[in-house]
Amino acid sequence: MSEKDLYKTLGVAKNADQAEIKKAYRKLAKDLHPDKNPDNKAIEDRFKQVSAAYDVLSDPKRRAEYDEMQRLGPMGSGGSRRGPQRPGSQDIFGDGQFGDLNDLLGGIFGGGRGQRGPRRGVDLETSVSINFEDSLRGVTLPLRLDQGVVQARIPAGVKNEQRIRLKGKGGMGDAGGTAGDLYITVNVTPHAVFGRDGNNLTITIPVRFDEVTLGADIAVPVFEGQPVTIRIPPGTKSGAKFRARGKGVTKADGQAGDLIVTVDIAVPKDISAGAQKVLREFMEATSDFDPRDEIMRKAGNAATQGRS
Repeated sequence: MSEKDLYKTLGVAKNADQAEIKKAYRKLAKDLHPDKNPDNKAIEDRFKQVSAAYDVLSDPKRRAEYDEMQRLGPMGSGGSRRGPQRPGSQDIFGDGQFGDLNDLLGGIFGGGRGQRGPRRGVDLETSVSINFEDSLRGVTLPLRLDQGVVQARIPAGVKNEQRIRLKGKGGMGDAGGTAGDLYITVNVTPHAVFGRDGNNLTITIPVRFDEVTLGADIAVPVFEGQPVTIRIPPGTKSGAKFRARGKGVTKADGQAGDLIVTVDIAVPKDISAGAQKVLREFMEATSDFDPRDEIMRKAGNAATQGRS
């Protein structure tokens, strides 16, 4: 093992701290995972190299022993291990130096197979993409890992780029050791209508000029179920927000967020001659109202203060 540079395998410096080692492993494991590179033996072998290197360097005790073997050279590691492989062994580094994958994944510093104790399996990283609906409802997905197909349950209410942990779904343990964990980064595709802000859902609803001027009751769609009715009071401004309680994201514990409704005044592209006549009459009837009067006054005051 001392003949293989595990730091180089992970792409980190020899004095890298545990956070740097973990970050490097996560990135490589995500890029090299067999789910993203099906039927690619070279990438699969590289993935195993990275997992084996991380298994050693993530354990402070094993890392210290490895560093000491590196310092001593061949004398410290008992000489070169080149030679014929044992039946059932796997040369994951491809250079004939390592005969047994199990030696890499557990207890290789303990002095031999017979002296190894149980070792926990390595943690695995992967990512999945799900649609907006499944992110709110929850979904079970089959994931192909080295040890086979794992049924991964994505909980209801998961957020975009959220990282979830499935205990015991990672690499198999060695010599009776427990399995590692599986970490899944979830990517959620956007919805055509709904957005999300924490546990609240968001939606922008177009409204007519007369509805915000005179007031109106408008129907608003919700993620699941019948539309709700929102009361728009007279004089509502474009961009005003309203809340439909309990119509947001329902989490696994049953608690639900709200639906935040933003109104946006829609202007028709084409209007009839009759409608134009009515609008001109409206303009004459409200000629004493200038919506820009206040902002012009404030701008004038600011300019005056700047000259003084």
